[in-house]
Amino acid sequence: MSRPSSSTLNVGVVGVGHLGRHHARILSALPGARLVGVADLVEERAVAAVAGTGAEALTDFRSLLGRVDAVVVAVPTDVHLAVAAPFLERGVAVLVEKPMAPTVAEAEAMIALAGTSGAVLAAGHTERFNPALAAVWGELRTPRFIEVHRLSGFPERSLDIDVIFDVMIHDLDIILAVDRSEVVRVDAIGVPVLTPKIDICNVRLTFASGCVANITASRISRDKIRKVRFFQPDMYVSVDYAEQELEVWRLTPRAGDRPSIEGGAVLVEKDEPLKRELEDFLSAVRDGRAPGVTGADGLRALSLATRIADAVVLTTQP
Repeated sequence: MSRPSSSTLNVGVVGVGHLGRHHARILSALPGARLVGVADLVEERAVAAVAGTGAEALTDFRSLLGRVDAVVVAVPTDVHLAVAAPFLERGVAVLVEKPMAPTVAEAEAMIALAGTSGAVLAAGHTERFNPALAAVWGELRTPRFIEVHRLSGFPERSLDIDVIFDVMIHDLDIILAVDRSEVVRVDAIGVPVLTPKIDICNVRLTFASGCVANITASRISRDKIRKVRFFQPDMYVSVDYAEQELEVWRLTPRAGDRPSIEGGAVLVEKDEPLKRELEDFLSAVRDGRAPGVTGADGLRALSLATRIADAVVLTTQP
């Protein structure tokens, strides 16, 4: 992978809607990064995103070509490839938001472009950088059962895709990173409630390792819940993504007696996961290394999400 000639990276953001504006905010303040400009088809959004940063507001993302070392692509999913391709072809590092692309073929095309030019390609799976998960990541080796609840209220965005691609894909990425064996069975039920797309979905994944993951994702719930629990031999882990809280319990052998269960809450130094993701991305660009979540990781999560969508048994209201 190629490295920039300066330790200060010129960066840009394409798409400053709900999430892109936060990318711009963080990049404008990160040491070692210079926000050159942001591009959005809605000029008012671009202007608002660069207010007080000294960066340029643009309406054509091509205006960033030749001016940046790295770019964040946070436009609608169906144009991820069209926006990312010109940068990747020029060897410019790209962080593309999740889901990586609308199809597996387009995600593969991005990876091929990055491979040819040597550009760093990262997928925006922010939950991997949650401090609560990071604090226990190295100990998640052999889970036998994983249970996930990711529930939220009805959004005003991303209603053109199933909840699998908008919400559940966060957890698919994490589960696939923990258990690298093949998914041998997918059982899924989905319900379209407020949109023609699937608004709530429950999936049971069975891995070749024997691990089973049960995942519930909803965008029509009253309460916001972001929790995952890992059960592995001699260890239980509970992560609250939203609160950045962690509990770890262990089975401790005792001579001549039954094992004891010891553990409890673990102190977590809270931080903004998106900031940590961007710091990792820029560090990967400077060092010419792979980012924490690679394009291949993004493709794997997308492939599984697509497989789940194809396997869903729809349950409709009478």
